[in-house]
Amino acid sequence: MTDLKSMTPEELTAWCKAQGQPGFRGKQLFQWFHRGVSSVEEMTDLPKALRELILREEGFSAPIVERKQVSKLDGTIKYLWRLRDGNCIETVLMRYHHGNSVCISSQVGCAMGCAFCASTVGGRVRNLTAGELLDQVIFTQKDSGAPISNIVLMGIGEPLDNYENVRKFLTLVNHKDGINIGMRHISLSTCGLVPGIDRLAEEGLQLTLSVSLHAPDDETRSRLMPVNRAFGVDTLLAACRRYFEKTGRRISYEYAMIDGVNDTPRHGALLAQRLEGTVAHVNLIPLNYVEESPLKPSTRVAEFQKQLEKRGVTATVRRRLGSDIDASCGQLRRKAMAETARDGGKEGSSCGFSMGTD
Repeated sequence: MTDLKSMTPEELTAWCKAQGQPGFRGKQLFQWFHRGVSSVEEMTDLPKALRELILREEGFSAPIVERKQVSKLDGTIKYLWRLRDGNCIETVLMRYHHGNSVCISSQVGCAMGCAFCASTVGGRVRNLTAGELLDQVIFTQKDSGAPISNIVLMGIGEPLDNYENVRKFLTLVNHKDGINIGMRHISLSTCGLVPGIDRLAEEGLQLTLSVSLHAPDDETRSRLMPVNRAFGVDTLLAACRRYFEKTGRRISYEYAMIDGVNDTPRHGALLAQRLEGTVAHVNLIPLNYVEESPLKPSTRVAEFQKQLEKRGVTATVRRRLGSDIDASCGQLRRKAMAETARDGGKEGSSCGFSMGTD
């Protein structure tokens, strides 16, 4: 099956010509996809024969809102989308004074195994296509009525573990004939896949790279993040320096504050030492509670921030949004999976997972 939603206007033009249709239909298709149509019948300026061809040979689907949670505190909206194969992913709309941001998923599940993250419960099922990444932005905007100005690839999954589809998504979302969100308004978060960081550096994109560091030493980080056994802290920070040298873009380091694990004065001093002399920003994150995890939120966030700033490291505390809904990434999907299992996976039950392909 051809994935039309993952195509550029040029690729859609070539596809239309191959179907015996005029080339200009490709641009029309692209524009319809980026408006968030839910069926081919909505594409009113396309001939019936082309619409029937799309349904018959290529297929057409749009994500369905399986669940939707709206924070009464700050208007944050968390979506659980059902995909065409029955799998579910999460997307979060966050409202800030400077505009609306959408946090999107890059995979169904995650293989990285970070100890503090609900996304990894159940493992990785499959990669999302570029079109499925794009649909999260478009349909969140359409359902909420809130114009999206910023995108964060920080939802379920590891973006650099799905490099080709993520790279294609960046092309699509940045296209002038689509929703045209600039690269400087896009952040990509990685747990530290060094080959992917180096590859992204070569692209020369002006997006913001966020690195999930969460500890300044190998012993602590390996305990929290299995990826550190493949790419240790020294290796990761060397890749980050190369990225800055190639792109000139400041890196943001994410640091989830975990009680008694990575929040001691020793950890603060070592983190400041590691980042000394680099152009960096540390984003301190109050840990979200995950039912399966024994890890607890730190009570030393303010002290830790002051310790870093005294050593010349820029550090801010991430504002907690949606604290009255399932705030932790992957929690809503995990609940749906648990309910499916409890219901025996029968038809109509909520979002189990099927073993798809990349």
